[in-house]
Order: sequence, then C-alpha cells, then structure tokens
Amino acid sequence: MLQNLWKKFFVPRPFNQGYLPQTDGNEVWFAEYGNPQGEPILVTHGGPGGHCRAERAKLFDLHRYRVIMFDQRGCGNSLPFGNLIHNTTDDILFDMERLLDFLKITQPIILQGGSWASTLMLLFAEHHPQRVKKLLLSQIFLADENNEKWEQEQCGLFYPDMLQQLRSPLNNWQTVPEYYLKQLLSDDVTQQKQALETYGVFERILGALEPHWGKFETIDEKNLGYTRIYAQYAAHHYYLKNNEIMRQAKKICDIPTLIIHNRLDMLCPFKGAYELSQQLKNCKLIVVPERGHIGKLLHKTIAKEIRKFLKE
Repeated sequence: MLQNLWKKFFVPRPFNQGYLPQTDGNEVWFAEYGNPQGEPILVTHGGPGGHCRAERAKLFDLHRYRVIMFDQRGCGNSLPFGNLIHNTTDDILFDMERLLDFLKITQPIILQGGSWASTLMLLFAEHHPQRVKKLLLSQIFLADENNEKWEQEQCGLFYPDMLQQLRSPLNNWQTVPEYYLKQLLSDDVTQQKQALETYGVFERILGALEPHWGKFETIDEKNLGYTRIYAQYAAHHYYLKNNEIMRQAKKICDIPTLIIHNRLDMLCPFKGAYELSQQLKNCKLIVVPERGHIGKLLHKTIAKEIRKFLKE
C-alpha cells in the first residue's frame, strides 16, 4: 500500500534542464528525466498552448528510459511566455530537431504525445522517418478540415445551444478562431474576458453532459497567453495544408505505432484515429470505452498500454 501511495504522489526530478540557444527571439525550455544513458523518448504537451508536467515521465520505466520533455514556443517555461512571433508548426518541428541535435541524440527515438502533441509527433515522423523508432500516441488530432468543420459546425449536433452562443457575435466572413483571436489580442479587458469565458473554454465543454461557460472575476495572464496561442494556430489552420498528415502517412506506415483513443471523444472524434490506423501497417489501435477528450480510464489505459507496447 505504501509503495502504491509513493508511486501516486512521487514527482520525478529532472537530471538535466535548460534552454535551447535563442532563435527568432524564442528560448525553448526542456528537461530530462530517468536514465541519462537510457533509450531516448521525446515528449511534449497538447494545446496548442499548454505546458509539460513532470508527472508525465511516470508513464515510463525511468531506470531504462531517458525521457526528454520540452515546452513549445511561448508555452510553460519557454520564453517569452505567450509569444506569438515566429510561433508556427514548422517552428516547433524545427525546435524538436534542434533539441535532439543539442542533446547529441543520433539514434532513432521514441515519440510520445496526445491531442495536439500527437499532431506534432506524426508530422515530425513524416519529416524524419529515419529518426523515429516508435510512436506512442493518444487522442489523435489530425488538424485537418474535418476537425475544423467538427469544432465550428458539426459539434452543433450535440451542442447546438453552446455553438450558437459562440457564433452569435461573428460576421459572415469570419471564422470562430479569427473572431476570438481579435478579441483576445484587443487592449479592451472586457473583450479579452468575454473571449476567455466563451472560446477559451469551449473545447473543454465538448464531451461534458452538463456544459457551462467559464466565469472569471479577473483575467488569468497564463490562461490568456495559452488561449491566444491556441486561437492563432486555429485561425491559421494550424499552419498545415489540408489533410497533410494523412496524405503523408505512407512515409511512416512501417513505424511501430500505438494509438489510444476514447470512443466518445467530442473534441477529436474517433474517426480520425481509426482512419489513420488503417493507413499504418504496423499499428495497434486501442479504443477506450469512455466519453470526453480526457478521463481516468483513458489515462490508466495509456499508462498500461504504453508499458505493454514498449515490451513487445
């Protein structure tokens, strides 16, 4: 029992952490956990606009693996916080390559990530298949036209009232993220607060049986920074060509891949994960019987299946 409690509350400490050399005014933070001589695993957070948590390292056997985490530009410990300049998908992929080179990692690595992080890991693998040994993915987000239509239109099949409120202030020529990005970047605190209370919480609402808009007495600067980053990426279609990941899937079809996805994920519908798995010859798909984008059963399944997959 004491051992189980220790595992639950233990927070790994990095054996190395710091910043990549500054580029384009950005300093990207990273931390390493586990065995310095271990097999490398690269991990990042979801979003866009999130941060890494040391607890994620507990997914892996820290005696065997060298777990490397990094906060994306403008996120978490990376500097300057909330920065939107030179902050695109290609910039993040460039930072991933820089990080591996900076740490002198030349062997093929394992990539792990969920949601937006799954997007980045898939893209990195497609750009550098020779550098990737395995993919450990969950909550697949392909950042394509299907995802965009779902979040801005089709989710209204289940949340028509919430979507109507979200869209009601828009002009006909505006998309949802374009309108709210302008609000978030406004100098008007009232507009910022309105955007945070609607667009800032909408993705968390999807999947809830009793959804509620957020209400904030004051503006949380961290929340504002993260939401600005998210809105900028969404307004620019995540800086990707439509269906880019699926069109390039043949480049990674032989890489051993684990995909874990909730059956009733209302933020990233299961269809994307299923269709991706069909394109990959060496893929194991685990469907979790749970609703929502996150959840206790999903997290337990991720931990269990990753350990099992790494032993195969």
